[in-house]
Amino acid sequence: MERVRRLQARMSAVGMDAFLVTQHVDLVYFTGSMQAGYAFIPVEGEPVFYVRRSLERAERESAVKVEALTSLRGFRAQLAGGYPSVFGGDEGNAAAKGIRIGTEMDVLPAATYAKLAEAVSGGNTSCSLIDGSSLVRTVRMIKSDWEVGRIEAAAAVVAEALEAALPMIKEGLQELELMARLEYEMRIRGHIGAMRTRSYNMEIMTGMLGSGAAAAVPSAFDGPAGGLGLGPAAPQSTSRKLILRNEPILIDIGCCIDGYVIDQTRTAVIGALPDDLADAYAHSERIIRHAEALMRPGTACDAVYAASLEDAAAAGLGEHFMGFGRNQVKFLGHGIGLEVDEWPVLARGFGNPLEPGMVLAVEPKFTFPGRGVVGIENSYLITDAGCRQLTKSPEGLIIL
Repeated sequence: MERVRRLQARMSAVGMDAFLVTQHVDLVYFTGSMQAGYAFIPVEGEPVFYVRRSLERAERESAVKVEALTSLRGFRAQLAGGYPSVFGGDEGNAAAKGIRIGTEMDVLPAATYAKLAEAVSGGNTSCSLIDGSSLVRTVRMIKSDWEVGRIEAAAAVVAEALEAALPMIKEGLQELELMARLEYEMRIRGHIGAMRTRSYNMEIMTGMLGSGAAAAVPSAFDGPAGGLGLGPAAPQSTSRKLILRNEPILIDIGCCIDGYVIDQTRTAVIGALPDDLADAYAHSERIIRHAEALMRPGTACDAVYAASLEDAAAAGLGEHFMGFGRNQVKFLGHGIGLEVDEWPVLARGFGNPLEPGMVLAVEPKFTFPGRGVVGIENSYLITDAGCRQLTKSPEGLIIL
């Protein structure tokens, strides 16, 4: 598998002997199956997916060899028997060599890490689990044609669902009713019903749909628009607020087809926006056009973000850009794929150059406390020639 080979190349470059894949999204990426277990990928040679449950499904789905996981206590012996080149053939050689096994410490719970570290080392202190999460995230930045096709399929579903739901918007409609209709329209078209995210304690709903002041309520969610939500246990996105005339309706929705997500935002209004909000929306489109021009192979991610800050400040809207006050987020866009918060990130300090095969969601938005949020979001594929838009819904302020 090409994905495994790319990870092995990065492991070799940093002197890592093997990688233990534990997270379900990474498991499906590297094996093709999301069953419970661990995939062991040596720096050289073929991986094995050690499965606890369901072995039968893993055997049907996996693109790599599958074995039953005997027990966590016996995992070291099972690995050593399968990979003598990694574990040295005997404990003396292993101790002299020192074994470095990477794993995804960005998502691995501490208790699970402690158990796995003990199981894999077998008490041998020369064998250690180290953080390899950046290697996985870097490999996953570059999408294959098949992956891009899945993201485009999700984009088509979002476009169809939005077109089907827009006619129901009227004064007095609950935000929740509109979101339910959008979710229904996407679900019957194949949306898996989940949007996966990597960040600890951050949840992704189907989207952030909010109107007027409710959309501008800040939340713990790391995004430019929080949303009032349905209460302390769901403190973001859609609420039971009624949609009113002449206020912005932010429709920031995603969809997941075959595991791959699209991210899109459109702004609507019943009647007309106040002049300053309409002007801010127009500036969001200007910023995304500027970003499109910059998003070419070789451009540093933080340069695109810096340009957006300059554009917002030049329009006199810097304090409203990507949130308001202390709740402003420090990015313009983010990678998408199997998760909605992938690398690369268009943010300060992320100096990685853009490369063909990267897919990013770019979302310039302006927040006005007590009044609403306006903006746009498209997802793009970086190509040799620049960027290609994957989102399919028509742009422009939607006047209802």
